Amino acid sequence: MSTIGAGFSMSLDGFIEGPNKDMSQVFAWMFAGPTEVTASMGDRELELKMSAESAEHMEELPKAFGAIISGRGMFDAARAWGGKHPMNVPVVVLTHNPPAEWTKPDSPFTFANTLEDAIAKAEKLADGKSIGVGGADVAQQCLKVGVLDEIGIDLVPVLLGEGTPFFKHLGIEPIQLEIISVKPAPNVTHLSYRVKK
Repeated sequence: MSTIGAGFSMSLDGFIEGPNKDMSQVFAWMFAGPTEVTASMGDRELELKMSAESAEHMEELPKAFGAIISGRGMFDAARAWGGKHPMNVPVVVLTHNPPAEWTKPDSPFTFANTLEDAIAKAEKLADGKSIGVGGADVAQQCLKVGVLDEIGIDLVPVLLGEGTPFFKHLGIEPIQLEIISVKPAPNVTHLSYRVKK
């Protein structure tokens, strides 16, 4: 069974987006260093510049994942990543309304209307590798039903005061986490946790 993990850039006060869905502050660390990193977004390349420590951390991530489960909100906000996720892995989109332009037989995306179905489809696609979860809502759903195994936080030293919180409305008992790693870098601290079950 694949490990299921979620990761987000987050402000010190717990927001993954600022007011008006502004993500510039939480992703500023990706554009504030001397090391160039290229990420694919469909048929175009996105040039990032970050610290050497963050670049090393970013290079490790894609190797672990075999599939991604994305919420429809993230899918739409990313404009379907131009047809190809930056990690170059299959994506299962959790939605009740799949967009018609991406439901053709040769589509690079798979759609599911329940979390259980999305996980089952991602398991098949991941082929034994880990499954990443994209979108705060889907990550929260995974936490609520106890299927999220790991949480990665790129903690940014900024206080946003308001916006979209990562851990909102969980409505469950406290969840204990075990620290896997702490990797300090300029402008961000990369944190990894295992969810105790």
